[in-house]
Amino acid sequence: MKNISVLGCGWLGKSLAISLLNEGFFVKGSTTSEDKLELLEDNGIEAYIVDIADFEEFDTFLNSDILIIAITSKDIDGFENLISQIEESSIQKVIFISSTSVYGRINKVMTEEDDVLKNHPLVEIENLFKENTFFETTIIRFAGLFGDERQPCNWFKNGRKIPQPKGFVNMIHKEDCIEIIHEIIDQNCWNETFNACSNHHPTRREFYTLAKLSNGFEMPEFENNDVYQWKIISSKKVQEVLDYTFIHDDLLAI
Repeated sequence: MKNISVLGCGWLGKSLAISLLNEGFFVKGSTTSEDKLELLEDNGIEAYIVDIADFEEFDTFLNSDILIIAITSKDIDGFENLISQIEESSIQKVIFISSTSVYGRINKVMTEEDDVLKNHPLVEIENLFKENTFFETTIIRFAGLFGDERQPCNWFKNGRKIPQPKGFVNMIHKEDCIEIIHEIIDQNCWNETFNACSNHHPTRREFYTLAKLSNGFEMPEFENNDVYQWKIISSKKVQEVLDYTFIHDDLLAI
């Protein structure tokens, strides 16, 4: 039985940790809040307080085979410190959860081979992991996350106009995020970078209009942008390499 540590048991990380427990893994999970420790422990997760910005020692938390990093921090110094501690630990494999926000809207379909935004902190953090030879890292760039209580109908409230209505939606459901992580572990797929996004890309006008009206909200307002900017995230690689089929591949059916 492999030991897995999940750094960041928030909206995605907690559900991921529980799913790994159900698959028979021994799971450690971290939070930055004392109040959430009991909740994690009640779910069978060995819980720790970990904040990479505090430069604490994480020896016990990192006493695992695999580390999954599911925090939103962009603290480059904190990640450098974390990596130095991983090097001294038993961790052999790392999954780093990144974001498709590393790609600019340059009006094209974006693949893992395309250039990313050079001044984006996530790019620098990704490279810290890619260049390290003490352990193997797979990077997953998730598109916009939704599922459970995180629903697009609740976004753009208080009269906020939605920009780029002619642009396209790039999103992925939490269930698909978790299953892709399971496949990477099960298939021992390391030293890779994957985009992960539904294959369905309706326009932002079509998507948010349906999301709002079908949930009892008023018709959303859209900006009238003079410059047309969009991107479409391709998940072809993750589907081919992992033989993965998306669970939620019709974004207008949510």
